[in-house]
Amino acid sequence: MIEFHEFLVAILRSGTPLIYAALAGVIVHRSGVWHLGLEGIMIIGACVTIIGIVLTNSFIIAILSAIIICIIVSILQWFVIEKLKANQIIVGLGITGIGIGGTAFAVESIFGSLAAISAPFGIPRIGDTFGPYSGLSVLVFIMPFAVFSLWVLLLRSRFGLRLAAAGEHPFAARSVGANPSIMRLIAFCVGGLFCALAGAELAAGSLQIFAQNMVAGRGFMGFAAVIFGGGHPVGSAFAAMFFSIVSVVGIRMQIHFGNFVSHDLLLCLPYIATVLGIWITARAKGRTNSASQISELRVQ
Repeated sequence: MIEFHEFLVAILRSGTPLIYAALAGVIVHRSGVWHLGLEGIMIIGACVTIIGIVLTNSFIIAILSAIIICIIVSILQWFVIEKLKANQIIVGLGITGIGIGGTAFAVESIFGSLAAISAPFGIPRIGDTFGPYSGLSVLVFIMPFAVFSLWVLLLRSRFGLRLAAAGEHPFAARSVGANPSIMRLIAFCVGGLFCALAGAELAAGSLQIFAQNMVAGRGFMGFAAVIFGGGHPVGSAFAAMFFSIVSVVGIRMQIHFGNFVSHDLLLCLPYIATVLGIWITARAKGRTNSASQISELRVQ
């Protein structure tokens, strides 16, 4: 039973950043844009959170700073895609490059070294009353409510209907008074919030450290979860949790079968699962209407 609780704790710690990243991808996907900048914005959130804690000794200031900066970067991504009519895939990859390079530059400029930064404390824990789960951060506890809230927002609210219309049928959305450009801006801002939470949980949830490239593809896995989950907030959250389970199983297999199976192969398991998930989704659903969405962005 103790081992089961430890296994579940490991899944929640690994899966929570993925789920927050997937939620960011879901809301932007609803607006008609593939969010390939999750990786870059997520690492910015991780870096700003740890630097904020070190410099201000306040988690509140650190997380607010991370949210603000991630939203600003998200607005930049929206501006380049929406106003400058750039290719959304190239822009997303460019934002990822900015995030990776920008955080390295910031760390070296502030601390004079690219070494890992350790924070004196991290995100507050949920408390001893939860027994074996007391070591989890409050962001893990908030995560299910975030998934439910996004589900309500996207599928049970007027805003969600308008956002879906802006993504799927933008010309029809204009006919009912919804501006697709503004709807996408709101989606990117909310996505920036979720990316900040994802990065904060990754860096300050249990590790309390920031290292270069520590996101290690989790942003792309979050994007894959959006596709695997069909763009649905609950489905994408379960897809992200599935990738987390595979990752934790891979780590456990290294402990028990490391002498018989290559460590590199076991480390690749979550990424193999990601590729297989996208392939299965593509085979099951066929081509999506993303091409029409991209063309709509270009002709606005």
